[in-house]
Amino acid sequence: MKEIVIVSADRPNMVAEITEALAAVDVNIEFITAEIVGNSRVAILMVDRYDDALRALAHTPFKAVSEDAFVIRLDDKPGELARITRRFKEANIDVRSMRIIRREGGQGVIAVVAERTEEARALLKDVLIG
Repeated sequence: MKEIVIVSADRPNMVAEITEALAAVDVNIEFITAEIVGNSRVAILMVDRYDDALRALAHTPFKAVSEDAFVIRLDDKPGELARITRRFKEANIDVRSMRIIRREGGQGVIAVVAERTEEARALLKDVLIG
């Protein structure tokens, strides 16, 4: 799975421009988060048709980059994220981002982006989805 990351100068309506560009080519947004960080806006997306999304975003004023992400499932209880992040710490693998995508039925689904992706995936093979 890939994430699309867009960093832009602080500009009003960034999210509207991104979502309209993707809607125009029938790309479904599965996850989006957008934040203002200092003088910049940062949006992170997961979509159903990654290549089509990148092509559509190329026609916007935004520079989109991608990162490999993988998805894990954990019990939804205190300490589970700490247990998983401790594995990364002990393996000296930096976690770039971790997002809770869904919580239901006593389980949490989390998207993880880490350096040394294949090593990180192997480290979490017992909780990896897909």
